[in-house]
Amino acid sequence: MIPTPSLDRIANNGLRYTNFNSTALCSPTRAALITGRNHHSVGYGVIAEQATGFPGYDSVITGDKATIGRILKDHGYRTSWFGKNHNTPAFQATAIGPFDQWPIGMGFEYFYGFMGGDTNQWQPANLARNTTYIYPFVGNPKFNLITAMADDAIAYINQVNTLTPDQPFFVYYVPGGTHAPHHPTPEWIKKISDMHLFDAGWNKLRETIFANQKKLGVIPKDANLTPWPDDLLKRWDQLSDDEKKLFLRQVDVFAAYVAYTDHEIGRVIQAVEDIGKLDNTLIIYINGDNGTSAEGTLLGTPNEVAMFNGVEVPVEVQLKEFYDVWGSEQTYNHMAVPWAWAFDTPFSWTKQIASHFGGVRQGMAISWPKVIKDKGGIRHQFHHVIDIVPTILEAAGIRQPEIVDGIPQSPIEGVSMLYTFDEKKADAPSTHKTQYFEMFGDHAIYHDGWIASTKVMRPPWVIAGGLGADPATFPWELYDLNKDWTQSEDVAAKYPEKLKELQDIFWKEAKKYQVLPLDATVATRLITPRPSITAGRNVFTWTAPLTGTPNGDAPSVLNASYKLTAEVEIPAGGAEGMLITQGGRFAGYGFYVLKNKPVFLWNLVDLKRIRWEGPELTPGKHTLEFDFKYDGLGMGTLAYASMSGIGRSGSGVLKVDGKEVATKKMERTLPLIMQWDENLDVGSDTGTPVEDADYQVPFAFTGKIDTITLTIDRPQLSAEDIEKLKAAQRNNKTSE
Repeated sequence: MIPTPSLDRIANNGLRYTNFNSTALCSPTRAALITGRNHHSVGYGVIAEQATGFPGYDSVITGDKATIGRILKDHGYRTSWFGKNHNTPAFQATAIGPFDQWPIGMGFEYFYGFMGGDTNQWQPANLARNTTYIYPFVGNPKFNLITAMADDAIAYINQVNTLTPDQPFFVYYVPGGTHAPHHPTPEWIKKISDMHLFDAGWNKLRETIFANQKKLGVIPKDANLTPWPDDLLKRWDQLSDDEKKLFLRQVDVFAAYVAYTDHEIGRVIQAVEDIGKLDNTLIIYINGDNGTSAEGTLLGTPNEVAMFNGVEVPVEVQLKEFYDVWGSEQTYNHMAVPWAWAFDTPFSWTKQIASHFGGVRQGMAISWPKVIKDKGGIRHQFHHVIDIVPTILEAAGIRQPEIVDGIPQSPIEGVSMLYTFDEKKADAPSTHKTQYFEMFGDHAIYHDGWIASTKVMRPPWVIAGGLGADPATFPWELYDLNKDWTQSEDVAAKYPEKLKELQDIFWKEAKKYQVLPLDATVATRLITPRPSITAGRNVFTWTAPLTGTPNGDAPSVLNASYKLTAEVEIPAGGAEGMLITQGGRFAGYGFYVLKNKPVFLWNLVDLKRIRWEGPELTPGKHTLEFDFKYDGLGMGTLAYASMSGIGRSGSGVLKVDGKEVATKKMERTLPLIMQWDENLDVGSDTGTPVEDADYQVPFAFTGKIDTITLTIDRPQLSAEDIEKLKAAQRNNKTSE
């Protein structure tokens, strides 16, 4: 449906893989991809921002699991990484490191990309080159990281070829597309919109994709289309005209992002051909964001950060405020869930759901003109993302090292797919016989043509789900994939012994690969305590400007009382600029001086702003203070499967030299996150403004900052609070 000529080029010049699977989520899939081990084996049972203390979930790739970058580097390759890095612990992402878990420390000699789960492609505040954060978008309104990344990769390839033409190179190229936010250029939006690809709606889209898949031979001719989930999602013909208008805009921008990203990938491929090395270059093109993401809510959202804070933006607000700027720097946009379900045709479910193929099945094409002669061939063998590293190593004639840096290496857990390159083995049985799946408690086990899957208990768009749920009690389903390619007919009741056999295999694999303990929670893991340079501290002092401290390493004021005190000096001509800020246009706060007046502002997911403003400051030294008293019980309620303590009300007071100048109450506060890709900055603002009407970055303070002090007072549960929470928890379990 969506034009992807670069992917087509690889597929037509090589092989298409129809049965390739991922882990269902960002960090886990990428960790498995670069190590050749299962995601729990390398500490990535969830994304880095949700890490917990258990070995399978701590977001640390240990030294006994060297990456493909390190192995190839040690064998004479020039190694590089472009784009998304979601495999550095959130608590090690500052500009002072440590860097052993950054791409540079994991064997990649050059890195140009963003740190974390996603980024604003127009203004990427988490963009780094090697170990230095950079801000090339400042003063460059046409900057887009998708293009800039291709430019940088092309320059790198040409540089390596010029300086060391006989040395092999490895490029790990992982753009943000198609992860939200969907940020194509206006030209691509117009191009796709003019094609009217989706005017018939998401149900018709499923039918069209399904027919195309059969025509192309990528699914069996007797495959069944899984049913539309009428209990969860509306059909297209049930929508209002306004809903259809909005949802078409959302999907057009998503499709434009796909096409734009593919185009820029094509430029990189062309650069390899231009230096005369395409014939002997192995290219592996994995398409998609695991399954297509359903994290955009049932209505889509102009701001993904709103969704992760449990806020759904009404259709009328989206149409009025965001329709015309959808996909621009004014949005952090995502599309409505039903589009994701449709793009995961013929399967059910979406990204995050590891128990069903809609969450894990990804299109893949591989070309190597010198070796692969079955141009345009199709391969149906079951394989998994952990099979990429052993495939590359076998292709390069490299054995897995036994020791790296004096550390004995754990075995690679994937198997090579190189046998599938031989046309004579096009129909050979898969060498990947068994594979477990697990994400957020949903789990499954594939074994020799069968898959046992737990029933989905929490839709991915329900961010607060999973509280108190026990994954060990989830009902099981069974599918015979030899007869049922699309996982459409549950035969658990018909083959109970087979189901028991696979269940036993799952628990064996789960123990072997550090999957236990299973955890179904999502939102609560975003704010679970984890290692941090802020751990155990309640008072923070800055005596000089400091920019680029990522959220995972910055003190959090969410769900707490806090006081910010700035000792400043105002020059004779007045001053303005940022004192301290965390977050940006899509969620966060700013404490700044505007036209010589002190301002404190909370940006509540770009839907509401609450502002405290004082009188004009006289020249000389001043003490500016913002004192916020939080009314809720705080994060402690999460320990009792309750979100009642977070996102509650509070009152803020702005003071100048001890005198109250503004007082306001916030009826709600941010419960879970500020903007993913923004930072805590002191003395200026490196990302996006918390209020565009007031300033643009960098908004450096033109006075003098002597000190800024943040004091945090986190709520503590009383014995009475705990007893009430326990009682509510018992009642919830009884009602279940």
